[in-house]
Formats: sequence, C-alpha cells, structure tokens
Amino acid sequence: MEKKCLLQNNNYNNKKQEIKEINITQNPQNLKMILNNLSWKILTTLTEKEMYPLEIARHLNEHEQKIYYHIKKLEKAGAITIQRKENKKGATAKYYKNTAPAFGIEIPTTTTKTQNNNTTQTTQNIYTPNTPEPIQKFFQEFLNNNNNTLDGKIIVGSPQPHGPFKTSARDGHYAAHLTLFIGQFTQIPNEFAVKLDVDVKAEKEEKNSLILVGGPGTNLLTQEINEHLPIKFIMHPSDQGYLFGGLTSEKTGKNYTSDSAGLIAKIKNPWNKNKHIMVIAGNKAVGTKACVLALTNFWEKTLQHFNNTDTFATVIQGFDLDGDGKVDAIEVYE
Repeated sequence: MEKKCLLQNNNYNNKKQEIKEINITQNPQNLKMILNNLSWKILTTLTEKEMYPLEIARHLNEHEQKIYYHIKKLEKAGAITIQRKENKKGATAKYYKNTAPAFGIEIPTTTTKTQNNNTTQTTQNIYTPNTPEPIQKFFQEFLNNNNNTLDGKIIVGSPQPHGPFKTSARDGHYAAHLTLFIGQFTQIPNEFAVKLDVDVKAEKEEKNSLILVGGPGTNLLTQEINEHLPIKFIMHPSDQGYLFGGLTSEKTGKNYTSDSAGLIAKIKNPWNKNKHIMVIAGNKAVGTKACVLALTNFWEKTLQHFNNTDTFATVIQGFDLDGDGKVDAIEVYE
C-alpha cells in the first residue's frame, strides 16, 4: 500500500481543512482482505492500541487460530505491521498495530490542485491536525504551499565573534525549539532550514523570507532590518559603534529596557515586497528565549491582537515564576 494524505473539511468549520494519513491500494484484492467482518473488527481494535494475537482473541471472544488467520491476511495486505516483540512465558509475542488510521482504493487518474475559496488571498491555507489555525496563519507567508515546506530560512547569530561589535551569539540555540515547533505543520525541507547571519550576508539571501532569531547586537540581519520595524531596538552611536538601550515603540512611545524583554514582529521584506521577515529577538539572550516561548508555549496570549495583516509587532517580557532561574512565563505589553 502507498501512504498518502487525506484532505478533509472540519465538521465544525468548513473553512478549516485537516489532513490525516491514508493507506491507498490500487489492488482491489487488498481491500477485500480488509473488509471481512472479523478483519475489520481486528483493525478497529488495533486502532485503539497495539496488541498480540492471543490478546486480540480474548478481547473479541474469538478462537486464537481464527485471529491468526486474519492477522496474516491483514499483514499481507499491508494494513497492519509488527510494532514490537516481547517474550511471554518462553514464547515471543508479536504486537501488531495499524499502518494508518484510514484505508482506501484509488482508481488511477489525474490529480486536481486544491484552491483557496477566499479569492482575496494569494496564499493557500492547508491546516494540519492538532495545530491551531491562528498560529499557522501567523506563519503562512513562510510556508511553501506546493510541498508544505518552510519557504525561507531561520537566521541566527554566529557563535564566533563577528560584526562591528565583535559579539558571539548566545541565543542561537533557542531557534532549535522554534524549529521543532514549526515542524508540526511543515515537512522537512531539502536544505538546512537554519543558517548563520554571516552566511546569509555572504550569500546575499536577504531577499528571501527570513525568520531572524536574536537581537541586533548578535544578529547582523536584525541590525539591518531594525530601522524598518514598528518597534525598534534603541541603538545609540558611540566611539565603539553603537550602545543598546532596549526597545522603543513608535505607537505608544514607551521604552522597554529589561534584559528579559524582547520583540516579536512580522513585516514585509523591505528588499523584496513579495516576501516577509519575522523578528524574534530580545534585549539580551534571556529576552530572545522569552520571545521563543511566547510563540511556542503561549501563542494564544501572544497573538491575541494579530489580525492577519502584513505588519505585526508586540513586546514580550519573560518572568521566572517558580524561582529556578529560568523564564517560564511571559507578559504581552503591546
């Protein structure tokens, strides 16, 4: 059987589409093996949890040899597989599990591309199960709708001394947590998704969609994009280059100087208006961590004012509520 994805409308909201795996066969004989009444009961049972044949026989109140017969047919059809083996009273028990939550037969034909019903949008919204729609909308400009991979790069500061301040980034590893989170609704791309700021500068990739992790002191791209942000990092000229003084908001005029404060922003790429740039950066490394947690762990609170526009910016501050020296909570200030 060939594993594919089944795209379906949510029963409660037809605008939301969900995907689940389905095993497809073009051999009707395989489907015939599955559709036997007892075979179907076995499949339904194995959907709930993995079991070995004797356990299935007891559960269904059927003779063990009859269960073995249907297990072999289902395994041959590719509908179930051995999940693990365990020794029981001197014998090896094989635990079986379904290979997919759905099965079907496909008549060879051409495929049809899906289209978004909302003609005012140029991007195609395909939502995956278990990932809320708002967070996927926030990242939709960074997804390739043809193959559902990340469209662009995640940029972190180099851990080596670099740039005019000769700084070494200490917040780049937070991008790993962010990337794992984005992986819930994207496929793994062919190329590495994360790059160093010095490599992007050298390869002139500024015109792509970019997710910048880290403040202007350690990430050269954040430093370049700062003047275009609605909430900016305060950078005072000095004999040494620049001195950083926190964040300042054009909208409210407020300044945020705490080390654990940071910025989450999304704007159109000033070097390519067809692309976008997202900034996830703190005044210090702890502020960057707070911003990553705000999107991954507290996205509902963080995006409460996000209205699907091209420009979004909010100030995040992290707090250590349990007193273990690590940020575990956030507040949204704008």
